[in-house]
Amino acid sequence: MVAFDLPPQSLHPSRPSSRNPPRPFLLQQWRQKPLDGHHRSICGCSSPFPFVLLYPLASSSSSSPATASLVKIAAVYIGIGLLIAGDNLMYSYGLLYLPVSTYSLVCATQLAFNALFAYFLNSQKFTAFIFNSIILLTLAATLLGVRSEGASVSSDKYPLGFALTIGASATFSLVMSLMQLSFQKVLKSETFSVVIQMTLWTNFLAAVASVAGLFVSGEWRGIHLEFGEFEKGKVSYVMTLVWIAISWLLYSVGAMGLIFVVSSLFSNVIATLALPLVPIFAVVFFHDSMDGVKVIALLIAILGFANYLYQHYLDDLKQKKSRRRRDDL
Repeated sequence: MVAFDLPPQSLHPSRPSSRNPPRPFLLQQWRQKPLDGHHRSICGCSSPFPFVLLYPLASSSSSSPATASLVKIAAVYIGIGLLIAGDNLMYSYGLLYLPVSTYSLVCATQLAFNALFAYFLNSQKFTAFIFNSIILLTLAATLLGVRSEGASVSSDKYPLGFALTIGASATFSLVMSLMQLSFQKVLKSETFSVVIQMTLWTNFLAAVASVAGLFVSGEWRGIHLEFGEFEKGKVSYVMTLVWIAISWLLYSVGAMGLIFVVSSLFSNVIATLALPLVPIFAVVFFHDSMDGVKVIALLIAILGFANYLYQHYLDDLKQKKSRRRRDDL
């Protein structure tokens, strides 16, 4: 939504994530020109506008969940929206204090958190392959967290960035499980328009909280200065904002659609398909270092993802056998 790199005492939200691969690079593009002695970014201030365009599509359908009261629906949207805003805040600081490659690999822990939340909130099966994947992904994140990152990140900020990114991954996983729980227990709609409504209202409310933080912190005064002095020009400034909004919109609809149709865990697994590519592009475009520790962590993360994928394959195979037995009978 809205992101600006400020000193730790400032209140500011953002939404960079390894789940939406273009966002770290779009946000990193912002961090090229220091203003007033520190790096400041304001990204996606206009991002609510794509959701407004979706409203006619969502409201034109008669699929509004009649079984849930407006109070319950409002509580779901407000609660999830505020969690998204808080998640934005942690992800913003995480990307500020970590290089793109390290940040993206630490985000791999979201699968482990998602498995735990899905087990308790969504009755997800906790198999040996899922457990093995949790161990591998946690090990990959630990390898990154116990080492210093060199000159690009100060030694006192690296642990904070690592902790905030871990916390943001856990919050994001909680949000995904709560969305699945809301689809199943509260909204109870069988049509896809409920996905559009969830996307619209939760992100709109998160944006409202983001804008409130922008004005409370007083950092809105720097928007005009940053716009005028942006290193790559005003057109690039606006286009980066627009593409951040569009990329997040596409990701949100796709991710929530997978949660609605399959599960939060499956949505998270699919989103992580692009994770191993992020450090590679970070090296190419931002000249991040890619040393042996990161390569090992990357390979472990890929192996952990493979365990998730194999478990999904086994579940699908089991379902097909069950359908064949029913057909034979």
